[in-house]
Amino acid sequence: MRIIRAPTLARAHELAVRTVLEKGWVLETENDEATIECEELAFEVESPESEPMVSPASRFQQRFLDAYAENLLHGSDAKFEYDYHRRLFDWGERISAEGEDVHVDQIAYIARKIAAAPNTRRAVAVTWNPVVDEELDDCPCLQLVQCVLRDGKLQMKVVFRSNDILSAAGANMYALVRLQKAIADRIGVPCGRYTHIALVPHVYYRRDLNDIEPFCKKGAEIQPVAEVCRACGKCPRATRA
Repeated sequence: MRIIRAPTLARAHELAVRTVLEKGWVLETENDEATIECEELAFEVESPESEPMVSPASRFQQRFLDAYAENLLHGSDAKFEYDYHRRLFDWGERISAEGEDVHVDQIAYIARKIAAAPNTRRAVAVTWNPVVDEELDDCPCLQLVQCVLRDGKLQMKVVFRSNDILSAAGANMYALVRLQKAIADRIGVPCGRYTHIALVPHVYYRRDLNDIEPFCKKGAEIQPVAEVCRACGKCPRATRA
């Protein structure tokens, strides 16, 4: 596992993109999509609310990320195979217990658990639902959210089974830190460290080729593996790759 420590979410995103593009390898997914995949990544941000929270190299900027975070926190009318709001705030689709449908607000549980036992390690929410997800083509990447109260601050730790580092990770981090702040406000404490673990980090280097260049800056910031440079062809590295 590679560990990235950064002062802001924006810098963590930039370093994660660089790590995957420079240290990764080519892999065709089960859906025949071309990716650069990397070993596990963990990025830690000590003060996740510090600016900048959004990298200027990212295609997705403040307005989009605010809308994405609002959907995670409050839900959306849009129809998806799954959504993180429902998985976190109303877990239990197609599951029943004692003749009643299951509806679990896991975020309320996290806040309640920490308020009752500030030293707990059990303030955990999960998204995976085997009853539903084993049959989905598009199943949740975020798997687990854990919060702990340490040194008077609410820390959040999240685990992704798979994470599109270029196009999704920036938005994921931003929205989850907004969730961290919402939980901290419920308890009446400030936010502490945010830790983001991606078990299979990757970049769709052909699909999102135009989004790589703002991070790469024609090889000035990032020296991607040869396959990415050959696919791009926009700087002298392509002919040397």
